[in-house]
Amino acid sequence: MKSGIHPEYHEITVIMTDGSQFTTRSCYGKPGDTLRLDVDPKSHPAWTGVQRMLDTGGQVAKFNKRFAGLGSRKQG
Repeated sequence: MKSGIHPEYHEITVIMTDGSQFTTRSCYGKPGDTLRLDVDPKSHPAWTGVQRMLDTGGQVAKFNKRFAGLGSRKQG
């Protein structure tokens, strides 16, 4: 390995959404920093199989309004 070109690799604490935590090594932050996860394998629909539709800031409503008539044909 070349010296001086690689980021510092150190231990950090990762806190999952349910409050459980573990220590791992990472290039994130400084030694001893804490990383709080918003989404992890215990809460993400891809792993849990539970789907939730979150309308953040009305984005889904905006999409539905914009493309409401996309599939309908005009008769004429």
